[in-house]
Amino acid sequence: MSVSLRDRHFWLVLLAGLGLGIFGVLLAVWGNPQNSGICVSCFIENSSGALGLHDNARMQYLRPELIGFVLGSVVCALGFREFRSRGGSAPMARLVSGLFLIVGSAVFIGCPIKLFLRLTAGDLSSLGGVAGLVAGVWIGLQGLARGVDLGRTREERGATGLLVPAGFVLLLIFLLARPAFILVSERGSAAQHAPLVVSLLVGLLLGALAQRSRFCVTGSVRDAILMGRRSPLFWGFLAFLIGALATGLLSGQFNFGLYGQPGAHLEHLWSFLGMLLVGWLSVLIGGCPFRQLVKAGEGDADAGMAVIGMFLGGGLVQSWGIAATASGVSLPGKMSVLLGLAFVLMVSLLFRERSA
Repeated sequence: MSVSLRDRHFWLVLLAGLGLGIFGVLLAVWGNPQNSGICVSCFIENSSGALGLHDNARMQYLRPELIGFVLGSVVCALGFREFRSRGGSAPMARLVSGLFLIVGSAVFIGCPIKLFLRLTAGDLSSLGGVAGLVAGVWIGLQGLARGVDLGRTREERGATGLLVPAGFVLLLIFLLARPAFILVSERGSAAQHAPLVVSLLVGLLLGALAQRSRFCVTGSVRDAILMGRRSPLFWGFLAFLIGALATGLLSGQFNFGLYGQPGAHLEHLWSFLGMLLVGWLSVLIGGCPFRQLVKAGEGDADAGMAVIGMFLGGGLVQSWGIAATASGVSLPGKMSVLLGLAFVLMVSLLFRERSA
């Protein structure tokens, strides 16, 4: 190992990865759907439904973990004087990218965090998604090496960086006050949830740790390709896998096999393509869905645009039948993934810097 054990950032990354793995399993033990203790895309679909953005009665619950991720990041960034309003880098491209992040995740049935939670729980059907995510990150890196760049963010006047965090404060008020217009499922996966206070506290803790450490699953895959063991994120990712595997074995959540896995399907090609889309987009916009939430909490308005796009995507994948189910991937889901791949290819060509 070439990283320094005296480096405080290294230990923060290790702690963030370990915490994400342990709590990703424990939240399922405490009531969240099996293998979905933490799934940003699933949580966004649930929360979009709670806000009335789709009418699937089985997918409507304002997930406290999401609110915790953003507000934990806000509090930590303010406390360490790292909060600053910034943005202005291809906002519309980022918004649509956020939408397609949820499309790819919904076709796989899970975000990159859930992908590896499924893998460490013994779900062999996740292997197609793992291959797709790695391939997507690799393709994205090839694009960056050839000059693909959405542009640099810059400091912005005013409080634009506070808009998305303020929106999540409003969601927290909705969560606690429970007004009549917030929808709550009485059956289905959204009706399975850990206690509200527990979920919120875990979200706050992980949001704070992720803000301090810059931990990101796709970022870890990216650094593993580029730097191998020299990257702290590589070791944080390893801690995430070990924490999730050990906690799953100790809690009885481990179930090795290919068939009958919860929240999974057997259309491996579309699992591959869905995660390829997520990996490619994550490299292009600088982070997976989880990382976008954390960056939005730091005042990054560009990440905030991606978060808004993710919430729009959460409504569309349910309203338009894009999201996959245990029975497989629908035609709208397949067409949407192909459209997403065409979109990210087009953006890569349009935003490629050419030498004079």
